Amino acid sequence: MLAAFYYNNQDIRIKEIPIPEIGDEELLFKVMACGICGSDVMEWYRVPKAPLVLGHEAVGTIEKVGAKVEDYSIGERVFVSHHVPCNECEYCKSGAHTACATLHKTNYYPGGYSQYIRVPKINIKYGIHKLPPQISFEEGTFIEPLACVIRGQRIAKLQKKESLLIIGCGVSGILHTSLAHSKGLKRIIATDINPYRLKLAKKFGADFTIDAKENLPKKLKEINEGKLANQVIVCTGATKAALTSLECVDKGGTVLFFAVPNPTVKLPVPINQFWRNEITIKTSYGAASEDLQEALTILSKKKLGVKDMITHRFNLQQTGEGFKVMAAAGKSLKVIINPNRN
Repeated sequence: MLAAFYYNNQDIRIKEIPIPEIGDEELLFKVMACGICGSDVMEWYRVPKAPLVLGHEAVGTIEKVGAKVEDYSIGERVFVSHHVPCNECEYCKSGAHTACATLHKTNYYPGGYSQYIRVPKINIKYGIHKLPPQISFEEGTFIEPLACVIRGQRIAKLQKKESLLIIGCGVSGILHTSLAHSKGLKRIIATDINPYRLKLAKKFGADFTIDAKENLPKKLKEINEGKLANQVIVCTGATKAALTSLECVDKGGTVLFFAVPNPTVKLPVPINQFWRNEITIKTSYGAASEDLQEALTILSKKKLGVKDMITHRFNLQQTGEGFKVMAAAGKSLKVIINPNRN
């Protein structure tokens, strides 16, 4: 089979490797579509582990079933979570599933940018979700990113009466915008340096957009009744965005870091000011099974119009081109790789 090996954003090599052999308690999964996540093009995050086959938004069909596997059969359309929590440790029991050590160690092989994936026993137990007929393979690539957004908004405790500022209008920012809009939030404001993506933010539910090159706190007050935002969600790893977010949250408000700068960056938090004004900083990473199931339900009901978020499609041999498009962040949003399409 073919697989796309990542070295860096400009160097993706298509190699032929054996189709994975499966054990009695494993599955072989044929990948029909896999989205390129914004985290896939964060070189500080990916290059140290390269070369490797990325891709964690994979959907497709079950190709082979191990002798001891129950409840699944050849040909079923499924989404498979790439890493799963144990559901037994103190973190899982307290609801912090994405802090679970098992989640950070588990994975399927080799990755979504390959024609086939071997699915381990624990991923079968906790990570497979069957696709209903109304969800296409391409729409299914939104299950994982939407689940992450659902988890982030639950952690942030978004309220309808509140104003929301979303910093960064890539896929995650647009999904945050669309989901918040579906919940009926009072005022949704999106900001980015990319005019194309600001137009998309407006299309998918933002009440106002601001060019991030402007004085963001000042512009925010102009369109938000003289106030800063009750909620701020950071959806870009740009250091300037992280710093600016701290200036844009209103008294008693919350900043959610959905994306973060690279590990060398230290944010100078105005802790005295935040203390006096009871401002909360929260973080959100990944998704757990309940988030994935909720994402599946939302997508089944066609609430968010995710099909219109897809801007580019590539076959596996074109994965390098897909990464360049995603990394450039020009007139693109959701980029999908179809590994078994010619």
